[in-house]
Amino acid sequence: MTKERLEKYCLSKSGAVKEYPFDKVTAVYKVGNKMFALSSDEGEELRVNLKCDPLYAAELRLIYKCVEPGYHMNKKHWNTIVCNREADDKLVREWIDDSYDLLFGALTKRLQHEINSKA
Repeated sequence: MTKERLEKYCLSKSGAVKEYPFDKVTAVYKVGNKMFALSSDEGEELRVNLKCDPLYAAELRLIYKCVEPGYHMNKKHWNTIVCNREADDKLVREWIDDSYDLLFGALTKRLQHEINSKA
C-alpha cells in the first residue's frame, strides 16, 4: 500500500473527506464528521490508524505483527496498521472498509441518506 493508494481508496468511500485538523502532516479521513482513518504524510513506513470492533481489534493484533494498538488513540477501538509489512493491499482495504462501515453505521439515518443520495 502506498500513500497515494491509501488516499485514493479512503476518498472513494461515499461522503469521505480528507482534512488536517491536528497538524500539517496527519491526514484525517472522515465521513459525516467522524474519523475512520488517520495517516501521517511523514515517515519511512506508511501507517494508518483504523477504527475496529474491540474484539476483532485484539484478534488482529494477535494474528498480524503489522497490527498494533492505535497510536495516540483509544487502544480498545483503534488499531495502527504498519503498511508494507505482511498485510497486502487487499487486506488493508478490507480493514478500511470495516472502519468506514463502523462509523457510517453510527451516523443518523438522515445523514446516511444524504450521503448515499450524493453518491
